[in-house]
Amino acid sequence: MTTPREILKRFNILPSKKLSQSFLVDVNTIHKIAAAGSVSSEDVVVEIGAGIGVMTKDIARIAKRVIAVEIDPKLIEILQDQLAEFNNVEIYSGDILKFDFALKSEYYKNKLKVIGNVPYNISSPVIFHLLSYRSVINHFTLMLQKEVVERLVSPPGNKHYGVPSVLLQMYADVERLFDVSATCFYPVPKVASSIISGDFREKPRVELADEVFFSRLVKASFAQRRKMLTNNLKNAKCLEGLSDADIISALHDAGIDGKRRGETLSLPEFGKLSNILKYQLTNTQ
Repeated sequence: MTTPREILKRFNILPSKKLSQSFLVDVNTIHKIAAAGSVSSEDVVVEIGAGIGVMTKDIARIAKRVIAVEIDPKLIEILQDQLAEFNNVEIYSGDILKFDFALKSEYYKNKLKVIGNVPYNISSPVIFHLLSYRSVINHFTLMLQKEVVERLVSPPGNKHYGVPSVLLQMYADVERLFDVSATCFYPVPKVASSIISGDFREKPRVELADEVFFSRLVKASFAQRRKMLTNNLKNAKCLEGLSDADIISALHDAGIDGKRRGETLSLPEFGKLSNILKYQLTNTQ
């Protein structure tokens, strides 16, 4: 087997600082991540950041179809060369943040699995992009900055708990699988990495009257982490039309002390508060 380092040397590839490129070159870790994706012969898999195609090969040997997404045009030629033996791989040259998962799901009449090494500079945008397509994605296995994974799986009351934690956990069952040492990459990054996996739920963990409003409320609750929840909500644009008394009343009805901070609220508490405030807004218009 040709190693990742040998492929990079053969094609004279230098990592792009602009794209925050750091190639995973440890073969054992590559195999481990691919295995964590639990790919079956019935799966259509979207790989984020296919790079030089080493993990793509692992996935393609099992999956029904693989869509290898790569933004760097210099790597497309390498992918075409390395994946020539596979007739179940489609190479997509472009930005994952502009990738239409629904279109591919409809075309293949299949929900999608997502696997990939996500560049650190677009970690949060990728998570929110996947969330927006959660109805056509059933599972994801992603390598992200360790700190990002800690935020995504964090429980309430933890310093890492924030907007991404609440929104992802409301719609997905997530699990931190294992860490990946910086020495597994070329060039060696200054940050550590972790693998997260998740299954998008058919319905949110709490029944929500308005999912868009819920998202806005969560973001408003964390607008200034040091502030009490009451103060953050009083300044929230999504609650324009409600008086301070209305907000205090909603918190009381939800059984939430307004002196608490957003980071202490559980998913059920956020869901209940969102539904009460949405009801109030609807009845004041």
